[in-house]
Amino acid sequence: MSELGIIPKDDLGKPGPVLRAGVESSIGEGDIMQSEEGVFASLWSNLRDVFFPVKLPPLVLESKPIAVVDRMAMKQDPKATAAAIVIYAALILLFVFWGARKLQQMAVAKQLELTTILTPPPMAPQKSTMGGGGGQKGPTPVVKGHLPKFADTQITPPKAPPMEEPKIRMPEPTLEVQKDLKMANNNLPTIGMPNSNVIGAFSGGGGNGSGLGPGNGSGLGPGSGGNYGGGLRKIGGGVSEPVLLYHPEPEFSEEARKAKFMGVVLVNLIVDSQGKPQNVHILRGVGMGLDEKAKEAVMQYRFKPAMEGGKPVPVEMNVEVNFQIF
Repeated sequence: MSELGIIPKDDLGKPGPVLRAGVESSIGEGDIMQSEEGVFASLWSNLRDVFFPVKLPPLVLESKPIAVVDRMAMKQDPKATAAAIVIYAALILLFVFWGARKLQQMAVAKQLELTTILTPPPMAPQKSTMGGGGGQKGPTPVVKGHLPKFADTQITPPKAPPMEEPKIRMPEPTLEVQKDLKMANNNLPTIGMPNSNVIGAFSGGGGNGSGLGPGNGSGLGPGSGGNYGGGLRKIGGGVSEPVLLYHPEPEFSEEARKAKFMGVVLVNLIVDSQGKPQNVHILRGVGMGLDEKAKEAVMQYRFKPAMEGGKPVPVEMNVEVNFQIF
């Protein structure tokens, strides 16, 4: 039956095996099953191994190492190493050359930009840059007439002609106006302003001084001091130029220093009668933080004030502050 793959059922009448604890088995040494210890014997054995372990003899290594060839290791080819070094060197030289070309192009672009900035603007007409004016304490505005002669220093102010011709001939009436100033004039017998609409007896205007106009001074127009053009008196026409006594060097801004940027800043100021700068402001700047540095330097300038008739007078002037890297 077993040969046909059919396993017979157990005989119901045959008694089964009997299992007993703590009884030695009939299986001999070398077989699978051994005798079992009791619970207390096993506990005692474990405690004894913990507190009183049995000293075993030291292990003796009887085996010898055998050299094994590492089949994953690869041998470096000298030709491949040399080729790699040549390729890396060529790449490094290429990057260095490319960077140098870029820096050169940036430097050229910066120089072109600087040239554009430093191109000076067209100069204003001379007539609008003089400043100054004059007048007399007359009841009416300046009458229509011809202009007196322009001179650097006024000796005889314009006034109404005397009733009788003086025995001593006085110098010709003049105004303290730059002699190279060209203005429209006429041939009227009276002294006055060619563009005035007032016709009548002589009047030098309602200002103060010895000139013509509503201003204050020996010049022409509504300004202050000699000369013409209005506003504060400027150098010329009897007014000497201020002399620069102390001028600290301007400092470069950090931005301009890093970019190696250069330029000329045009600063306008008023030099008062004590020779100190007033109303300092930028007329033409270059940026990069240099405008502020130029203004700071000019505010520390000290001058010998301009003189008119032996007295110090305030004048308006321009100063160029040059930022140059040597």
